[in-house]
Amino acid sequence: MPHDVPTQYTFRRVFLLLDPDQLQNSFMQWISDVQDVSDGDIIAIDGKTIRRAFTKGGKKGAIHMVNAWSEANRLVLGQVKVDAKSNEITAIPQLLDMLLLKGCIVTLDAMGCQREIAQQVIDLEGDYVLALKKNQGTLFEDVDHLFRFANDDNFNQPNMDFVAQASKGHGRVETRRCWVIADPEWLAFLRRRHHWPELRSIVKVVGQRSTDDKRRRPDTRYYITSLEPDARRILAATRSHWGVENKVHWVLDIAFREDESRLRQGNGQENMAALRRWALNLIRQEDSVKASIAIKRLKAGWDNAYMERILFGK
Repeated sequence: MPHDVPTQYTFRRVFLLLDPDQLQNSFMQWISDVQDVSDGDIIAIDGKTIRRAFTKGGKKGAIHMVNAWSEANRLVLGQVKVDAKSNEITAIPQLLDMLLLKGCIVTLDAMGCQREIAQQVIDLEGDYVLALKKNQGTLFEDVDHLFRFANDDNFNQPNMDFVAQASKGHGRVETRRCWVIADPEWLAFLRRRHHWPELRSIVKVVGQRSTDDKRRRPDTRYYITSLEPDARRILAATRSHWGVENKVHWVLDIAFREDESRLRQGNGQENMAALRRWALNLIRQEDSVKASIAIKRLKAGWDNAYMERILFGK
């Protein structure tokens, strides 16, 4: 290779060949320095596919990343690439092992509703709120049956709870109702093979949106959780789970154009995915400019002093 190879080309080669674990270790070290582990923090875990990171002919598929979002810190705490021949169920345990979960509430969608994952969260001294869908078969049926059997008077009793909330904005009204059953006599009706680690409560959440001229069909969701029967707290956890979608995945697509990236060589896409999340964290930490993530990125490109403020906090 000639001695006068441009530095930009050399950097690109190093970046494409860089072991993602090295970048991950650096990222996690930075997270440990800035994260404030707070009791009750909600850590939402969900996956995102980088849709155009594939090659034609099936030689290389689009990569799928599982991300962890801290609602209290407003930070992406970590990410793990899903193996091409596997799914999120194998990646989630790897991600959990990287996180400090003591006193935190971990929220997962139905894909992560697995006994082994629930046990791992408990072993790491956290709590879980797991979305429950029909992929859990008889457990879903049992929970659905118990809530159909209950009536309003039941939720005035100990070990049962109910809360209703409403919010208005963007021309619509959204109502949310949450019922929680934690009575041991009721939970005993869950069939024996569904004895989940530290399962304390089952949850039903019904949300409905309406505008001046239209009311949508109610959306019903079920959850299982290790939390005590506090409907307000559990409802807050289920709502905060959407933070990983709205504040991470959506921002990566809109402000960083992640889904449009066609980087495919070597480890480039996985490394770039980690850098995007690192950059997102750094931009969110910088609060001297009140603007969107996209505007802050643009300003950093124009203003070296502002870029240094983002990078070094000065």
